[in-house]
Order: sequence, then structure tokens, then C-alpha cells
Amino acid sequence: MAKAGTEDMMKDKGREPILLAITGASGSIYSLKLIKILKNLGQEVHLIVSRTGEQVSRIEIKEDGFQALIRMAHTVYSPDNLAAAPASGSSRWKAMIIIPCTMGTMASIAHGFSQNLIHRAADCFLKERRPLILVPRETPLNRIHLQNMLLAEEAGAVIYPAMPSFYYQPGNIDEMASFFAGRLAEFIGLEVKGIKRWHGID
Repeated sequence: MAKAGTEDMMKDKGREPILLAITGASGSIYSLKLIKILKNLGQEVHLIVSRTGEQVSRIEIKEDGFQALIRMAHTVYSPDNLAAAPASGSSRWKAMIIIPCTMGTMASIAHGFSQNLIHRAADCFLKERRPLILVPRETPLNRIHLQNMLLAEEAGAVIYPAMPSFYYQPGNIDEMASFFAGRLAEFIGLEVKGIKRWHGID
């Protein structure tokens, strides 16, 4: 059976909430920039942060950045609460984005092993054929990583690596992270103004 395209899955989603999950890979700045963009667009965002994701976030974006991220979320779920709304396929969502996504999280999703709410929610998105975007941030990749990414993709997830662009000549890390987050928001069907676009070479 052919998989539905991401664009098709996004149709008629309206303003259903987005589920954002943060795990312990490096790249918390992407999460912060993405939730800011989503909130500026009027999008309701629900949040799950793993224990290690919280530790890494407090290091990378500092306490102020982490608290700002929490404040922008409509609802924050404990990663240990497997009775929360995202643990059921009956909940309605526009998309789930795990950013950044550790290789441990990738492995759990690829093999259907639900150790916490992030894993279980991702499993629900796959079984309900809803958009699941995984943003890995790891290098180099070994064979296990690659195989798990392929398994997750074959199950219906989109692998969207945290790879910044340079053709628009960003001036700093903040600009690079904002550009990546903006592209990701557009990928799930939202319109983001002000993104620098490639217009070819004269």
C-alpha cells in the first residue's frame, strides 16, 4: 500500500495543535526557534521534554531560554505520563515534531518500543497515519542509526536532519537556527513570511 504524502496528510488540518517533543540530542536552539515561529503564527503547541532533553536544553539555551520555551507551550506533558492525551490515537493533532531527536529515540520509534510518552505518542502518529517529523542531530552515523532511520521512514515518519543552509549567508547561529525552523514550519503546511529564498544565480 502506498504511503500518503506529507502534503496530502496536511490538508484540511486547520488549526489543530502541534505536538513538539525535545529529546537529549544537541540542538535545543532549533526547538526554541521553532516554537517561537509557531506561536507567532497563532499555532497551538503542546510540549513533551525528556529528562535528558531538559538537561541539554538548560545547558545550550540557558535557563532563560528553556523557561521561555516552556511558557510558550499551551500544555506541557511529563515524559513519564503514559496516560496523557498524546498517548491515545483518538487525540487530534496537525503534526508531531521531535526536535532534536536522539538516536535512542529513533531506535525506540523504529522498533515500536514505547519507554516514555514521546515514544508512545510517535507510535500513535504512525499507526494513525499522521505526520511525524523526526529531526536527528548526530554525526557520524553508524549502520544501526541508518537502519533505524530507514525503518522509521518506511513506517511513515519523515526524517528531517538538522542541517543548516549557507547559501543565504547567515550572519550568526541565531539566523541559521531561525532559517531552519522556518523551513520546517513551512514543511508542515504553514506559511512563514520573511524567509530568504533561493532565486538562482544570475
